[in-house]
Amino acid sequence: MTVPSLDSLIADPGVRGRRVFLRADLNVPMKDGRVTDDSRVRASVPTLRRLLAAGARVALASHLGRPKGERKPELSLRPVADTVAEHLGRPVAFCPECEGPEAQQAVDALGDGEVVLLENLRFHAGETGNDPDFAARLAALADVYVNDAFGTSHRAHASTAGMVPHVAHRAAGDLLASELRNLRVVLEPERPLLCLLGGAKVSDKLGVLEALAPRADVLAVGGAMAYTFLAAAGEPVGDSLVEPDRIEDARRVVQAAEKAEKRLLLPSDHVVARAVEQGAETRTVDTIPDGWLGVDIGPRTAAAYAAEAQRAATILWNGPMGVFEIDAFAAGTETVAKGVAESAGRSVVGGGDSLAAIHKLGLGAQIGHLSTGGGASLEYVQGLELPGVAALEKP
Repeated sequence: MTVPSLDSLIADPGVRGRRVFLRADLNVPMKDGRVTDDSRVRASVPTLRRLLAAGARVALASHLGRPKGERKPELSLRPVADTVAEHLGRPVAFCPECEGPEAQQAVDALGDGEVVLLENLRFHAGETGNDPDFAARLAALADVYVNDAFGTSHRAHASTAGMVPHVAHRAAGDLLASELRNLRVVLEPERPLLCLLGGAKVSDKLGVLEALAPRADVLAVGGAMAYTFLAAAGEPVGDSLVEPDRIEDARRVVQAAEKAEKRLLLPSDHVVARAVEQGAETRTVDTIPDGWLGVDIGPRTAAAYAAEAQRAATILWNGPMGVFEIDAFAAGTETVAKGVAESAGRSVVGGGDSLAAIHKLGLGAQIGHLSTGGGASLEYVQGLELPGVAALEKP
């Protein structure tokens, strides 16, 4: 099965004068009605620009936040229209609906090479519920469907999966195609493959831990979820965050790595504090004492993980090594970030805090691929089918 490309779509059947429903990921952080981080907008603009240059009439669609089917003014995409226009260098109309007569009228009023941003798809419960009627109403706006929202492609929503069969022509946008191409290096890696996984909970990443433990040559675990692994091994973890109901899962992941003769690394030293707060007293210890909790991997562990990156031919990094939001607990994440950036191996980095560390240190240009989809990228490297990608595939 292949995913049709934007190149093939523009070449045949062409998009001039056609209504193109472009599903983008404009789920940007907002404060006081203003976009505070426009990176997702910038990532969406190249595909949009190509469609407009080819004469398409684009209905641009996205979700914002989690309104759960309610119309919440603070989650309106209206301010995002101005940000898109700024980066596009041309006007972007806004429609306060995403389906129905008003949306139909807004799309039908477009000329060749014009775009309208539709209102938040998730103002309708039918979006996340993949309601067939809602999907059909979205499809009524389109002659052509393009999905460029990799970050939501692991969800079978109306705008990513349900509406697609109702539209005659479809393709992946350049951003989505780039994600699939770059993430495939993890599925078909040059060896050795190093997977660095961090974050708070084993439960959040159990699937990818189970999938990668027997496949990665080295699986290095950091973040708070490392303490569940350490507790499973009988190590003292003080007051660190542990998921008691995931201890057996952690043991199973360790056993899978051992059976496949792969290396699973856990922190050997720790930065600890009595509370997760700015200004808290910290210590670096090999064994976490009672009354203290781990807030970052220690410097020896961070150096070891960075050294593994230097030896790796392929690297996947997702998730911080500590409570990265607090500067005093960020050193481990930053050391790993530098190690990944300085590696000669092919690197893929995803997850908000991992990307934040890369950008904070100005290392983005040294990373092979910065993934826009945290959850989607983790499901893809597990080998799972992404509904938003499967909907595009043709024999």
